[in-house]
Amino acid sequence: MAEHKRLAAACAAVISLAASGCAVNQNQQPVDLPAAVEPGVHRAAEPSPSDPFAAIDEAFERLAMDRISAPSDEVAAPPLIWPRLIDRFGISSCPDGSRAAGWAEWYADNPEYMQRVLNRARPWMHLIVDEIERRGLPGELALLPVVESAFDPFAYSHGRAAGPWQFLSGTARDFGITIDDWYDGRRDFVAATGAALDYLEYLGGLFDADWALALAAYNAGQGRVGRAIRRNAARGLGTEWHELPLPRETLGYVPKLNGLGCLFRDPASYAFVLPALPDAPQVAKIELEGPIDVVALAMRTGLDLTELVTLNAGLNRHMTPPAGATYLVVPVADADRVAAALQDLPESPPLAYKQIMIQRGDSLSRMAQRHGTTVEALRNVNGLTDNRLVAGQTLALPGKIAAAAPDGNADYQRVFRELAALQQQLLPTDRFIHRVRSGESLWVIARRYGISVRDLQRMNGLGPRTLIHPGKRLVIETDRAVRSPALVDDRYVVRRGDSLWLISRRQRVGLNELMRWNGLDSDSVLRPGQELIIRRGGDA
Repeated sequence: MAEHKRLAAACAAVISLAASGCAVNQNQQPVDLPAAVEPGVHRAAEPSPSDPFAAIDEAFERLAMDRISAPSDEVAAPPLIWPRLIDRFGISSCPDGSRAAGWAEWYADNPEYMQRVLNRARPWMHLIVDEIERRGLPGELALLPVVESAFDPFAYSHGRAAGPWQFLSGTARDFGITIDDWYDGRRDFVAATGAALDYLEYLGGLFDADWALALAAYNAGQGRVGRAIRRNAARGLGTEWHELPLPRETLGYVPKLNGLGCLFRDPASYAFVLPALPDAPQVAKIELEGPIDVVALAMRTGLDLTELVTLNAGLNRHMTPPAGATYLVVPVADADRVAAALQDLPESPPLAYKQIMIQRGDSLSRMAQRHGTTVEALRNVNGLTDNRLVAGQTLALPGKIAAAAPDGNADYQRVFRELAALQQQLLPTDRFIHRVRSGESLWVIARRYGISVRDLQRMNGLGPRTLIHPGKRLVIETDRAVRSPALVDDRYVVRRGDSLWLISRRQRVGLNELMRWNGLDSDSVLRPGQELIIRRGGDA
């Protein structure tokens, strides 16, 4: 490596930190660029307030800066969290010329990107390190959300994985995460971190503490990795992670985490400066006795609404979930004020519950699909301890929240609309009802909405031989569902500050697909006014 390059990078890093902001360093990135990386990004000086993702990043910046107070001469600065984390490192290595070494260099050479990612990590790192230490896990696992989502709680992949740890809904539910109309625990950093470390702990045991195999399984699935090991063993081939017939994305997954481990273990060798993150909680979890109105709380306490959304990304509505005890995450400096405000916060109006009668042959899963909710929500609302139902039994179904703002004064209405608009743009899933028309089949309907027949059957509790008839209602869950059977090409006009990654994120399309539709690659330069094709539909 050229020493001049490292010296220049070190000077740039020191100068930029002194100016309270890292300079852009746009170098060529490795070929297998992670989905979270923003090639060619030049942030606009004043991002549009209509951009919800920019608003979330600005909230993370405020959370990182506003609560920092310089220690007095009499009070020693608290220790930083990095030594405690790095002391647990044990799986990363970056031999010269390896892909891991290439990723360590790439992360180091993009300080603006890393600053943005670590701003998002700041509220949660103390929680993660505590949990990793308690479980005796390798410290590098704390950096896995950098690879998975760039620590973005609203990250949503084209494969429908969600949240900072990128859980698919099935795996999330297997590890105790609640997903319903009110709340998606995959986006809740507290819940998702516990579930992700449970899963990683399980995979570490399954693969005899071979963490490279465990990480490959986290990315590609334990079944696929297990089959690849058995296939190679049967053929007398090697069974190390890099010798297995796994997807290209998975083979690039382990080097990314190794590269991060090497960078954090020895940042000086890469002319990289770790941010000053104290080894102390940055957020507090406030336990709630019942559902609360987040809008009313923000108005009562003066808390920044976007910061509340950022720290409580699992919420789908303006209220916390109605069933079961829950919690709210707030900046630790505001915890006492919020706890006091909760004592005299006006009680939320009771929710309207619809009563449904159980018929012969009904099941909880079928009722959940029919009414657009989940088995877990039905069990919680009705206090059920198992899934048994009896014909003639009555169940309570939580009523839907109206799209219009609830009653309130003009200020409340304004803040409510602000929250509703933010959530509408940030949350990826649309759920609605399709009424079967004459001549339609499951295949026709699935193709129309860009989902598989198997997914459509799963969403509606249908067996492989179940027939559908005109008038039957089917639940459709998609990411920004296509409501027209025809394929539609939208046109997006590039704005100042846009990048391919930012556009793909806002438009809820894959980065690779966006480049393919427009004949671009990761080195392509976008210009304001340029038109891009955004393809909608099952054949996109």
